[in-house]
Amino acid sequence: MLKNILLVILLIFIFSCKKNISNEVEVYNNDFESGNLSNIDNGILSQFNGTSVLGNYNNGSFALTVSNLPKHDLVEISFDLYIHDSWDGNKTAPDGPDIWEMLVDGNPYINTSFSNSACGVGVFCSPQSYPLDYPNNYNNPKVGAYRTDLPGFCELITNPNGTTLYKIEKIIRHSNKALILQCLDKLVQTDSADPKCDESWSIDNIKIKAITL
Repeated sequence: MLKNILLVILLIFIFSCKKNISNEVEVYNNDFESGNLSNIDNGILSQFNGTSVLGNYNNGSFALTVSNLPKHDLVEISFDLYIHDSWDGNKTAPDGPDIWEMLVDGNPYINTSFSNSACGVGVFCSPQSYPLDYPNNYNNPKVGAYRTDLPGFCELITNPNGTTLYKIEKIIRHSNKALILQCLDKLVQTDSADPKCDESWSIDNIKIKAITL
C-alpha cells in the first residue's frame, strides 16, 4: 500500500514539473567529432569504437565552462560515460576502490564506484555503488548500464572486461550565468605497466539545457 502511495506522489511530481516548464534552451552540445575542445580545461581526444571521445582518463579530470546562460531555474546535463576495462568497484586495497565523480560549480552530484568485472560461475564479482553513491551501496557489476558489449580501450591489450556504456542524466537546481562541469576519477592500481590500458574512462555526446519553470 505504501509503495503505491509513493508511486502516485512521484508521478504527480513528475507531471507537475513538466507542466510548469515554460522554456528550455540547449546551451551546449558536443559530440567531439569536429575536435572542438573550446572552454574545456585538460581536454584530450581519442578514437574509441569508431567515434571521437573526450578522454581517455586515468587519475585525471576535465572541466567544461559554459558561460552566458539565459535566465533559468534548472539545468539538465546528459552524456555518455564509457567505463573501460578492469574497474574494481568497491574492492579495497591494493586494487580499489575505483571512484568516479561529477561536480557542478564545485558541488558533487555523483560520487560513485564502477565495477567492470567479468562475472561467471565460481568467479568473485567486486560490487559497485552505481547507480547510487559510494561507499554504502553494493550492487552487481554493470548495474544500470546501457551497453555491456563494447571492446576494451586498447586494441593491442587483451582485456576480457571490455567497455561498459552508461547514459548519465542529471537535472539540478541552477541559476548562475555560468556553469562549470567537472568529471574526475580516483583509480587505484598497483602493478600495471600501462594504467590507461588497464582501466580508464571517456565521455561523449555532452548536452546541457537551461530550463525555466
